[in-house]
Amino acid sequence: MIIEEYSNKFYNSWNNFVENSRQGTFLLKRDFMEYHSDRYNDNSLIFLDDDKKIVALLPANLKNDLLISHEGLSYGGLIYGNKQKTCDILKCFEVLIAYLKHKNIKKFIYKRIPQIYHKIPSDEDLYSLFSINATLYRRDIGYVIENENIIKISRNKKTRYRKNFNDDYEIKITSDYNLFYEIGTEALARFNVKPVHNSLEIEKLISTFKNNIKLYGVYFKNEMHAVCLVFETSKVLHVQSMYANKFAKKNNFIDFMYLWLIDNFSKKFKYISFGISTENNGKTLNEGLAKQKESFGSRAICYDFYELNL
Repeated sequence: MIIEEYSNKFYNSWNNFVENSRQGTFLLKRDFMEYHSDRYNDNSLIFLDDDKKIVALLPANLKNDLLISHEGLSYGGLIYGNKQKTCDILKCFEVLIAYLKHKNIKKFIYKRIPQIYHKIPSDEDLYSLFSINATLYRRDIGYVIENENIIKISRNKKTRYRKNFNDDYEIKITSDYNLFYEIGTEALARFNVKPVHNSLEIEKLISTFKNNIKLYGVYFKNEMHAVCLVFETSKVLHVQSMYANKFAKKNNFIDFMYLWLIDNFSKKFKYISFGISTENNGKTLNEGLAKQKESFGSRAICYDFYELNL
């Protein structure tokens, strides 16, 4: 087995392999990875067998003497297919270590793909990480509804939702990307940060991934006061970001949006994901945010980060 660094000649084969892999999602396709290529030094890797057929992919970027899989993505671990067995994945990590040492890379960071995205059991990478003495150094908590086993939502929330969400309110797909960014900037101002995606990036991503990325607006009397960006994969509807202005916060628009998503998508997807609620590299739980998400019947999954010092 050998490793080749990604180049444009692999564009189609990379995307095709992701499409047919066990854990791949559209976030791991090249068009999504490269929309912010100016921010990261891409160093994605392709594992090839003796016949030059792809065994696995590793989305990654290089940062000084650190290889991260992948700094610009929510997750970015090893991607492999149904044919690959445990020995194949162990071999991938063996040749990866040799590659890292040859490149004088001092540390490797592995951001594992959460299990809700796995199409079949795929813990070979976990065992491989254990075998090379990689250590778990960060664990974020994300909140997920499993729609086959929905936990009962409080009657008060449902009653308030159905009573108050009258004809003056509407939730629908929007293309007002500038207002999305304005509402997001207002909502995040107290944290002294701005939305991850600006209006031009959102427009580009949605135009590229029309079937996977949707932007919903919450309207009151035809004026948008809250927005929700969702990522759709084969099994998961993931809330990437949800922002509300002062009027929307005062009138519980966020609750409306959570309940509307559950009402409209629980039969289409196995999971509805509300995102992480941890800070300080996973060490601190945002209890208020966690309780809010749990009140809608979601429960915790882990987003795990491993490191290997060379």
